[in-house]
Amino acid sequence: MPGALDGLIVADFSRVLAGPYATMLLADLGATVVKVERPGTGDDTRAWGPPFAADGQSTYFQSVNRGKQSIALDLADPDDRAVAQRLAARSDVLIENYRTGALARFGLDEESVRRANPAIVYCTISGFGDGAGADLPGYDLLVQAVGGLMSVTGTHEPTKAGVALVDVLTGLQAAVGILAALHHRDRTGEGQRLDVTLLGSLQSALVNQVSSVIGAGVVPTFMGNAHPSIAPYEVFTAADRPLVLAVGNDQQFGRLCEALGDPGLAADERFATNAARVEHRDELVRRVNGLLAVRGADAWQESLTRLGVPCGPINDIAQGLQLAERLGLEPVVEVDDPRRSAPVRQVANAMHLSRTPVRYASAPPDLDEDRDAVLALLGLEVDGTVGR
Repeated sequence: MPGALDGLIVADFSRVLAGPYATMLLADLGATVVKVERPGTGDDTRAWGPPFAADGQSTYFQSVNRGKQSIALDLADPDDRAVAQRLAARSDVLIENYRTGALARFGLDEESVRRANPAIVYCTISGFGDGAGADLPGYDLLVQAVGGLMSVTGTHEPTKAGVALVDVLTGLQAAVGILAALHHRDRTGEGQRLDVTLLGSLQSALVNQVSSVIGAGVVPTFMGNAHPSIAPYEVFTAADRPLVLAVGNDQQFGRLCEALGDPGLAADERFATNAARVEHRDELVRRVNGLLAVRGADAWQESLTRLGVPCGPINDIAQGLQLAERLGLEPVVEVDDPRRSAPVRQVANAMHLSRTPVRYASAPPDLDEDRDAVLALLGLEVDGTVGR
């Protein structure tokens, strides 16, 4: 069955995480993605480990590069540069995360590419834009710090998220923007430029936290596992281990109090409304923890879930995958890899399209594995050097 983006060609000049994540999503949707890498070393993440898979490939690299074709090109070499330029001229989308202006000396900047390919969607990913922040390095940890995320994450001190969340958010923004630009191109024939920054992607994803600053002048800080605007909505302690309660409205709170054996708690004016519960959070947490202490977390989860009170244990990632399996969500896919004795196991794409389902066309490529296929796609031949 054809994918939604079948026939689309994406020239991927990005590396590490944000850009490759975006292009992997496009590949899952059916696009032909040509990953251009440095000769010898390739994408930086090929060396990021441990852990490494059984065949020695970095699991970090594997996480964002399935479904792509790899070609190694030295842009300083005239023959390789000509191939890169031809790829750009042939593609529907070009995505890059080089330093501002770096691709111009290779004739791969937007202006040069658009002369040969006016309808291209040219996507640039940067840390802080191409203005005053053009020379600032765009690293996920740095943006988590300066963009404000670390100030609202942690318990006793600012803490980064446990995954490169800014890069992932930026990759999602890039993929959505590319699809929007392609829709515009299909209607009008016009290509366009898409700029996505790590800082902008993070700040747009801070949602209610940034809104509290803009709309009310309230600058939030880290609160551990508590929520600034909802209570009880954090980690509590049952008789044997922690338990998360995520009570989102007064009705759920009333049912929680009944299950805890203290229905009068919901009528107490200090706890009768969400705003009151937030104001008296410390006392509420003390009371709820005391009531939870009489039973184990599993028993509470069973009874509270039956009553429609959102709750659950704190799983590690392996346990989270097991939960998804039990729920029939099929979180892990096996991607066939003819180069190896066993398929590559990867987390599944979260999109489930009824007419054009995502596909897992190929395992993450070895460096320069698809040179001949890419040259054939571009109508070029190999005979010692690149023929044109």
